[in-house]
Amino acid sequence: MRLFDTHAHLTDSRFDEDRDTLIPLIKAGGVERIVDVACDTDELAGTLALAEKYDFIYAAAGIHPHYAADATAEKFTQIEAAFQTNKKLVAVGEIGLDYHYDFAPRRTQCEWFSLQLDFAKRVNKPVILHIREAFGDCMDILRENRQGLKGVMHCFSGSKEIALECVNMGLYIAFGGSVTFNNAKNLAQAAKVVPLDRLVIETDCPYMTPVPHRGKRNDPSYMIHTAQKLAEIKGITVEEVTEQTYLNALKLFEMN
Repeated sequence: MRLFDTHAHLTDSRFDEDRDTLIPLIKAGGVERIVDVACDTDELAGTLALAEKYDFIYAAAGIHPHYAADATAEKFTQIEAAFQTNKKLVAVGEIGLDYHYDFAPRRTQCEWFSLQLDFAKRVNKPVILHIREAFGDCMDILRENRQGLKGVMHCFSGSKEIALECVNMGLYIAFGGSVTFNNAKNLAQAAKVVPLDRLVIETDCPYMTPVPHRGKRNDPSYMIHTAQKLAEIKGITVEEVTEQTYLNALKLFEMN
């Protein structure tokens, strides 16, 4: 059984005390590949260093909607330059819209979202999409940028109808620990209708810890609980889920 964590934040300070002890144990436990995500230029160096240190860890970088208000052309130039020189950068993200917290004006979020979608097409990379309570504007922007679009809906929280529209646009749908929560009926419905060949698994660690470890710091060793829940929803074996989602993630990030 092999697992691919398509979205992690292992550079988070909550891993500072045991990061280099934990990561080899994660690999030994069957998590064969991880994409670590830098949400701003301040996180970029740490994520790239982690990907350089561990051959099974890859990197993604973009300006998260939380940081859109402080984004500048100069900052984004750093991200653009990194994609020109670092082969382990496999995706642009996480990018998108977050109307739950509204840390940045919505118009500004939309502007940076569109700009980064265009950049991803120019560098021929998939996007990692963070969308929270903003599916109206998100889907409008994605429809406008449908040509050449490729990527994944990270930590999906929308309806089954939105999930299917995203799949029809060529996107993958990522589920993490939240699908195991007792109140996640809508997520379960979405997971049920998403074709197995468009499904991937993530942790979003240190956040979104799955049941039965909810309340603890999340890490990729807990991915199996998400896989088990998806197997239950789909009515198939956990081995089928882990293998197919692993192969899907390879296609998503265009890896061998």
